[in-house]
Amino acid sequence: MEHQNLFGGPSPTELPDNPEARQALEAGVEPFEVAARFPEYGGAWAELADRAFAKGDVIESYAYARTGYHRGLDQLRRAGWKGHGPVPWQHEPNRGFLRALHALGRAAAAIGETEEAERCRAFLRDSSAAAAEALSA
Repeated sequence: MEHQNLFGGPSPTELPDNPEARQALEAGVEPFEVAARFPEYGGAWAELADRAFAKGDVIESYAYARTGYHRGLDQLRRAGWKGHGPVPWQHEPNRGFLRALHALGRAAAAIGETEEAERCRAFLRDSSAAAAEALSA
């Protein structure tokens, strides 16, 4: 049964899964290797951003996050996204993009790029309140 959006906004966008990349990362393959083999896979870029940030390498984290963010925007557009609308956290393939967006905002805040940090926070909230809540915990 198809569900109609009764609020008049755009339908949720769900990115396609990349099971090979996802399974490699879940199996412990280094994110560098996953990103090199599957550069479109946002989960690898988000993981690289998170690891760099945890080590205190904020500029590296920013670069990885920005790559994942832009790769994710490209995929969202190919999936029919028109620049706004829900990107559900509940749909696992969306999580790489959402994590990269969160990581970009976090790194931007850490380097004092306040406008970029706030833009990322707002974009994350507007895309998925569940992601904003899960990633801010």
